[in-house]
Amino acid sequence: MRDDERVNDDGAVSAARADNRARTIAYLDLVEGRGPVPVLDDDGIAELLRSARRIAVVGASSNPGRPSFGVFRYLVHQGYECVPINPNEREVFGIPAFRSLGEAVEASGQFDIVDVFRRSELCEPHAREAVEARARCLWLQLGVINWDAARIAHDAGLAVVMDRCTAIEHRRTRGR
Repeated sequence: MRDDERVNDDGAVSAARADNRARTIAYLDLVEGRGPVPVLDDDGIAELLRSARRIAVVGASSNPGRPSFGVFRYLVHQGYECVPINPNEREVFGIPAFRSLGEAVEASGQFDIVDVFRRSELCEPHAREAVEARARCLWLQLGVINWDAARIAHDAGLAVVMDRCTAIEHRRTRGR
């Protein structure tokens, strides 16, 4: 028996397999362009990053070992006005954090991009927040794919990016 097949009485193995299968299908749909809503292509991402100024980073961390910290720091150094959204943080990279996106919008205004560093299954509420905040784009970070969140954002007129890193894409598209 493999490590990921530890059997217990409540069918956890079956549930884990079903979750893995669903994640794989969602990923393949994204890569092969078969998803239920459109996502920005390379040119769309380049234009978005060129025109955006304010980025809300949901799940930003003050821990330098976390990917969200490195991306946050990079974006700030590139001239973006970034605001950390995390109820467990007081500040990130010296910038005061907000408990929610709504709180940040109320205090400081709208955002162009809502950049989400959360597990895929936790993204739908953030999509709704991005819609309520009238953001231009819902951006789900590397490894994060949620078609229901994408549909929420798309149906409200937001652009959608999934499974891409804002810092990597900025570096890659700078010269375009």
